[in-house]
Order: sequence, then C-alpha cells, then structure tokens
Amino acid sequence: MKIKLATFNLFQFVEPPYAFYVKKDRFNAEQWAEKSAWIKNQILKMDCDIIGFQEVFSRDALEKLVKELGFDYFETVDMAKLQKKTYISTTVAIASKYPITKMQRVKVNIPTFKKHGFVGHYGFARVPIKATIALPDVGEIVVYVCHLKSNRLNEFEYRFREEHDLEHKIASVKKALKGTKSTSLHQRLCEASSLFVNMKRVKNKPVVLLCDLNDKEFSLTIDALCNPKYHDEESEEGLFLLDASYEYEEVIDNPHPEAKEPMRKATSYFLGRGNVLDYVFISDHFEVTNYVVLDEHLEEHGTDLLLKSDHAQVVCELDLPKEKS
Repeated sequence: MKIKLATFNLFQFVEPPYAFYVKKDRFNAEQWAEKSAWIKNQILKMDCDIIGFQEVFSRDALEKLVKELGFDYFETVDMAKLQKKTYISTTVAIASKYPITKMQRVKVNIPTFKKHGFVGHYGFARVPIKATIALPDVGEIVVYVCHLKSNRLNEFEYRFREEHDLEHKIASVKKALKGTKSTSLHQRLCEASSLFVNMKRVKNKPVVLLCDLNDKEFSLTIDALCNPKYHDEESEEGLFLLDASYEYEEVIDNPHPEAKEPMRKATSYFLGRGNVLDYVFISDHFEVTNYVVLDEHLEEHGTDLLLKSDHAQVVCELDLPKEKS
C-alpha cells in the first residue's frame, strides 16, 4: 500500500482577532483569508493522506480547514497558551484521512536530560504527538510529529558535513555546551533523546517522524534521534530511523553523462542562506517511492511569507507491504 505523508510548518497560524507573541502582531480579516486560502491550495497540491503541522496556535480553525479537505481525523495533545488575546506558545497537530486509533503526548525522558547535564526546566518546547493510525490491509503505523526547540538570536551553531563522524560532532558540541552560548542546542539534544527513547519502545509497528527539527542536515540532533551509538558508544545497532530523503533515488530519463548529483533543497532561509530544517524520518519497514520539497513560494522574492509559510513542505510517498495473514 502506498501512502503520502508530509510535514508542514504553517508559520504563525493565528486566527484574528488573536495576536502571536506581541500584541500588535496579528492578521486582519483580509490577510487571514489570504493565508488560509494559500494553505488550502498548498495542501491540495501536496495530495497527502497524513500531515504533521507545526506552529499551530488556532487549533479549531485548522481542524475546520483540514476537514473541509477530506481529513476526517485531526488531533492535538496540547493547547497554545493565551494571555488575554495574545498567544505566547504554539503546538503541533496531525491530520489524517485514515482512523487515528490512539493518541498520546510524548513524555520527557528525565534520565536523558540528566545525562546531558541540562540545567533548567525538563520539558519539550512543543509537546510532540504520537499517533497510532490504522491503514487498510497493512495494519497500524505509528506517526510522530515534533517541532524542536528554536535557536535563540545570535546563538552559536555548528555546520557539520557528511564526512564528519559522530565522534567529531560530539567532541565539537561538547565544547559549546560548557558555556551558555548553545542553550537551545542543549535542549534540542535532550528533546531528540527523549523522542529516541520513546520511539525505541514501539514494538512491531512501522514508525514515521514528521518534523521541524530546527537543526541542519548532518547535525548532532539527528544522531540523537536516529543513531543508537549516540546514546551508547558500545552499541552495534545500525540507524534506528532513516532520513527518507536519502532513501529516495529519483529516476532521470536519459541523464547527461556529466550531470552532477542534485543538491538537497533547503526548506528554510535565514539571512539569504538556505537550510534543511524539515524532515521525514522512517523505520526500515518502508520503501520510499517519491520525495518532494515544495519550495516555490520561498523562491518568489519580495512576497510576504507571513501570508504563506517561511518553510517548504516536505512530501514523502511510502510503500508498505501488506500485513501477513
């Protein structure tokens, strides 16, 4: 059976008259209609069965929007916090065309926070979702949705490359974590480790993680999510989750003999520089049959992304074998 899943950061999905973070930051009716229409059109273009959303403030407005588009199942596990008429926090959500049979909030794994020497509140910046979804003929899959801790302004960031091994990344990050310039990274590593522990407890079911990691390709955060060796250097296990982008090889008819391998598309831009922040991770139960990054709106310079999204949408088609009878 083939299914399509996606991750979609909505960028300040706040229905008027409410504001986001600052009292003056709010949409008027015309702006909200434009943003909602763009999101609807984008979802239709994505043509998905399951979508994980980030930056959800107005839960009921999103539920109404997706149900109009055929997503009969919609869930959140937390509510955005409101002070008077200004939201001061955001949540994640999941929409599905297939039945969600069980919903859980992912709990913090306190030992992982302690192991990382984290000082402060042991918690997720946004509580992740764990949804069990029933698919016809193939049984249940478990879909996680997360949005990890954002970087603070001017916070130091590492940019690792493919050739950097785990040992190098751990040693480099360890230096930064001794100071106070990478507190967001410190929390992200704890959040990712908590997710790793939770996902490892899933038995005999395929797992998908739809996420805005707020961290880059080849980051240590990805190792904390996917690599057992990050948590136990003696482990002989391979990767627990796979980046679906790497598992898809686009077939090109009559390729040019000197053509270079295409670069991975950025999903977000900051100060003109592209980064991959949005991902689909999968267990090895799946075959990736398509992988698309919808980024046209990011390339349209001069447009107001607040009325669209400042992230690309990542859409992944997966093939899952039928359940054995």
